[in-house]
Amino acid sequence: MKFEYDILVIGAGHAGCEAAAAAANLGAKTCLMTMDMNKIAQMSCNPAIGGIAKGQIVREIDALGGYMGIITDKSAIQFRMLNRSKGPAMWSPRAQCDRTKFSLLWRETLENIPNLHMWQDIATELIVEDGKAVGVTTQLDAEFRARCIIITAGTFLNGLMHVGKVMIEGGRTAEPAAKGLTESICKHGIRSDRMKTGTPVRLDKRSINLELTEKQDGENDFHRFSYKNTKRNLKQRPCWMCYTNPEVHEILRSGLDDSPLYNGQIQSIGPRYCPSIETKIVTFAERDRHLLFLEPEGEDTQEIYVNGFSSSLPMEIQLTALRKIPALKDAVAYRPGYAIEYDFFDPTQLKHTLESKILENLFFAGQVNGTTGYEEAAGQGLIAGINAALKVKGEKPFTLKRDEAYIGVLIDDLVTKGVDEPYRMFTSRAEYRILLREDDADMRLTKKSYAIGLADKERYDRVCRKEELMQQLMKFIEEFSIKPNLINAALEELGTTPLSHGCKLVSLIERPQIGITSIAKYIKALNEKLEALGDDRDEIAEATEIQLKYKGYIERERELAEKMNRMENIRIKGKFNYGELQSLSTEARQKLTAIDPETLAQASRIPGVSPSDINALMILAQR
Repeated sequence: MKFEYDILVIGAGHAGCEAAAAAANLGAKTCLMTMDMNKIAQMSCNPAIGGIAKGQIVREIDALGGYMGIITDKSAIQFRMLNRSKGPAMWSPRAQCDRTKFSLLWRETLENIPNLHMWQDIATELIVEDGKAVGVTTQLDAEFRARCIIITAGTFLNGLMHVGKVMIEGGRTAEPAAKGLTESICKHGIRSDRMKTGTPVRLDKRSINLELTEKQDGENDFHRFSYKNTKRNLKQRPCWMCYTNPEVHEILRSGLDDSPLYNGQIQSIGPRYCPSIETKIVTFAERDRHLLFLEPEGEDTQEIYVNGFSSSLPMEIQLTALRKIPALKDAVAYRPGYAIEYDFFDPTQLKHTLESKILENLFFAGQVNGTTGYEEAAGQGLIAGINAALKVKGEKPFTLKRDEAYIGVLIDDLVTKGVDEPYRMFTSRAEYRILLREDDADMRLTKKSYAIGLADKERYDRVCRKEELMQQLMKFIEEFSIKPNLINAALEELGTTPLSHGCKLVSLIERPQIGITSIAKYIKALNEKLEALGDDRDEIAEATEIQLKYKGYIERERELAEKMNRMENIRIKGKFNYGELQSLSTEARQKLTAIDPETLAQASRIPGVSPSDINALMILAQR
């Protein structure tokens, strides 16, 4: 049988779901192919969304009209804002989710998007004609044709799982590997390699002595992932903390000879910033304990995810070691942790749209580009889905710069620098993180998305109203006068210096000890102004306060970004034969030839290309 679509998405993980939804919502006739429709958007590892920098990506996905934020809020069983002790550039939302409900909500969402079809099958071969990807054949011997194809196969391409010396082919526990697709892609000149990731043991909560752990409750304030203010309706659950100890470490060391990571069984590189427990005890041998989080997998289930104990050691070693922790003395496991190796494709062979430079109409998103994490995958999927749909419609591509979004930083890092280990986003990767806060992703991105037809009118109107109300509140605070005799008692109560003379309210708000909502109860006019904001009071007050307190930092960073953006306007792709430019270093010639950057700014971010190389290119470009 033959099936014909505008867009074909291979794989219904977090990247595939956002890609298919975006393409369909932009009017493209789209098909999402997955090997199991009951495991759409499966949380293969931690049942949590967000975290440091990852939470900002989810806010950006939501601001652009994606679904991860909405579905996270609806399935959340615990919410926390991380890094609140630091500045707002570091604040990162994180939610523990009900794994089953998260997946069911995604399926329900996808099945009700117009233009979106689903097919349960496995793609086995890419069809290429005249240098263009035109379709795939499947395990069921069906042929799917499409004008653009997006590969979002996660860890399934030639997936191989490891538990000690035991090796099982598969892309996830109890699910088969996808074979043949990697080879059919690579024969056209696209490079692939192998990566490794892992997941921890799952325990039965009834077997854990929670009295010997430290309880960690969530927060229940106005913060959400979605700017649509989606309610958290599920029963909120705590997490618990406990620690490993020297006895645990000794047992783990006794199993290192049978560890796939250390006996040569696993050749590929795992994530540096999410190491297995065996990597921790080797790398940090001086530490006598490591923190573990016991996290619920759902609203009602007894299944517990042991965050911090990812492992591919033999299962008897894993369980024996865990039982040396007092709280886990009688622990009963649902299944052991395991490592998985899988194929990925060199992302430097991609454009910023995530379309292949080698095969036209072929896009890649998610872990197949060498990333790790649901959020990084979903952000890529959204951009790939948008650009595939825009290409079908004959419209100009949609990309995000490094000063516009963490998603822009992520994609630029991938296509410019490539990867030699699973890529994970951190706030430190962004040069302009004060511009990329979680509170203002809607103001940064929603209008851009509305302009291409993805973000709907409701989102657009909401962000316009937010900006207007923020301007009104800011104007009031900047113009309202404060007299010492009316406020000094309140200032002393708030732990800050009393006034010796009158000032504008903004001068008080700029103090670190004072916030808009904390001072409002002492200033009737300000409190009335906040009350008029209704349900949006806290969100608008916080966003306005950040703008006022950090105005100087924001303006300075914007100036730096604008200087770099001037280099983004100097296009160099196709203008030089780098191999012949003797004014460049040998490494620069090799790297520039391999990556062929679009702009001078992109060239400046390539490892091995020095400032002197950039100066030489700038002079040549001016000529």
